[in-house]
Amino acid sequence: MNERSAARGLPALGRGRWARWFRSWERQQESFNPVREARFEAMLDLVEVSVPRRFTAIDLGCGPGSLSYRLLRRFPQARCVAVDFDPVVLRIGREALGTVDGRLAWHEADLRSTTWGRGLPARPFDVAVSTTALHWLDARALRRLYRTLAPRLRRGAIFLNGDHLPWGPEAPTLARLAERVRRLRTGGAARSAGWRAWEAWWKAAEQDPVLGPLFAERTRRQSHHPRHGDEPLSVHRDALRRAGFSDVEVVWRGLENGILFARR
Repeated sequence: MNERSAARGLPALGRGRWARWFRSWERQQESFNPVREARFEAMLDLVEVSVPRRFTAIDLGCGPGSLSYRLLRRFPQARCVAVDFDPVVLRIGREALGTVDGRLAWHEADLRSTTWGRGLPARPFDVAVSTTALHWLDARALRRLYRTLAPRLRRGAIFLNGDHLPWGPEAPTLARLAERVRRLRTGGAARSAGWRAWEAWWKAAEQDPVLGPLFAERTRRQSHHPRHGDEPLSVHRDALRRAGFSDVEVVWRGLENGILFARR
């Protein structure tokens, strides 16, 4: 893990069971996104130049808290609410990171639902972030999420989504080129080494005596996930603008791997 931008005030992870699971999550994520750390750094740079040092963030689809962890390390006066619905990664995050002396809160909710914000602090957030998470949502769910997110943010707050943001029908040439590059990098294989690492990680987690019992609930919660390809960038842009966001634009990109910025 890159500690270059780490602030003092948040201890490094220990060496126990949950820290090992957190680190193994990091490794398998990096296996299919080798510029993951650079994307994190770019997102945190944008936060630094956009809001005061004392702010409250919300991390949508947080997983075990990879981005929340980095954000709180870099900004020791910040607070964060980490939101996810997967009981496995939430257990790892809660055990590995805890509450960071009261600065990190965990919120278990389904982002596909209009009620995901119930139980959140009443005060509006200054920053909303998400990484490698919202591609799971179809167009309808994205529009619903951005509509429900907007009132949770103060005027002038920013939203950053670091994810796979493919070009759609509006840019067919770029979409074809990106697909050719993907095939070039994987040697034409249907599944990259990164995806094989992802699948191996989940198989190992299911064999863990503590995490294993959570998989039945995980399967139940995922049973209604729609089967679809990642929504194109144009869907995100349109949904954000319709929800009242402005300055909606990609501010960092490596082909289809990008950071989408929006201001409330």
